[in-house]
Amino acid sequence: MSNFFRTILLLRSPSSLFSHGFSQSPFKSLRYLSTSSEIVSSPKSASLPSNAVQLNNNSKAVIGLLANHGFSESQISDLAKRYPQIISMNPEKILSPKLLFFQSKGLSSPEIVKLVCSVPCVLTGSLNKRIIPSFDYIQAVLGSEEKTLTAIKRFPGILGWDLRTSVGPNIEILKQIGVPDSNISSYLQRQPKMFLTSSIRFKKAVERVTEMGFNPQRLQFVVAVFALRSMTKSTWDEKVEGYRKWGLSEEEIRLAFRKNPRCMSASEDKINGAMDFFVNKMGCEPFLVARTPTLVSYSLKKRILPRGYVYQVLVSKCLIKKYAHFALFFNSSANLFIDKFINPHKEQIPELLELYKEKLMDLEDEQEQRKSP
Repeated sequence: MSNFFRTILLLRSPSSLFSHGFSQSPFKSLRYLSTSSEIVSSPKSASLPSNAVQLNNNSKAVIGLLANHGFSESQISDLAKRYPQIISMNPEKILSPKLLFFQSKGLSSPEIVKLVCSVPCVLTGSLNKRIIPSFDYIQAVLGSEEKTLTAIKRFPGILGWDLRTSVGPNIEILKQIGVPDSNISSYLQRQPKMFLTSSIRFKKAVERVTEMGFNPQRLQFVVAVFALRSMTKSTWDEKVEGYRKWGLSEEEIRLAFRKNPRCMSASEDKINGAMDFFVNKMGCEPFLVARTPTLVSYSLKKRILPRGYVYQVLVSKCLIKKYAHFALFFNSSANLFIDKFINPHKEQIPELLELYKEKLMDLEDEQEQRKSP
């Protein structure tokens, strides 16, 4: 038996195995199994209880099943450490039906492996009482299996909830206030996790958004609800105060929130980084950022700084007027940005595209260096 198998077995060994000189901590006992096969092949192993032998055979069957479904040795080992009960489950009656269910719904082997490794509890939950009802509930709301799979891939943990009692009341609150089904399903598909909150807290967020003047018929209403739902009142107040420090009035902050609720979901560091760049580096008035609140939502490294560099070059060469097309400059897709703001100036600044790409690479390299130990 390989060291890997013995490691898996040890993680699920019954207490009787510890009577043979093992530490009571399975992780401390790894050294005993990694040195030789004495536990498995020695004469003493003959006296091990029959349930230990059954566990041995069951564990090998579980490992084989997972391997056949595309799990690597390291992934199986990690699952055994995080959810050791998986290794002692019946592979044919409990584990295989769940893996085959995901397969029947169109998930590829790599997608199933990714789903299980991110949320191992999907293998420990009941297929008929939890997984299938959750899948069917999401599909009933979204209207298609494809959209359901998209939602599950974005948050596999949703399969572990009783959605009729957790998500259902919150969907009903939105319907009662006039939010279209299409907006509800759109957000459930993109952000399923955001629906998992108490109906009391959810209703308070809906009421606050309504008081702010959002139109329930528009998607921004739902976005605003979940922006508020994601933070406490004190966190909201801290972010408002953070914007106020940059010279914005409370009315300007509310205006920014109505235009783009995600501007309040950004972290304080992100808010301060964006405001510092636009106000101090580019000389913008704070109200200009409030009028284009999407600016705060973008990545400082991947979008704001590289495009800000191009913007400053074009303004310094008098090729564009200051603040002309300001929102489009930062809001446009990467391809549109190049087509509209770089390619038209090839003759005057032939190296501009290369400089822009270099700026992107430099910032990405800098970010990677900060991540590395």
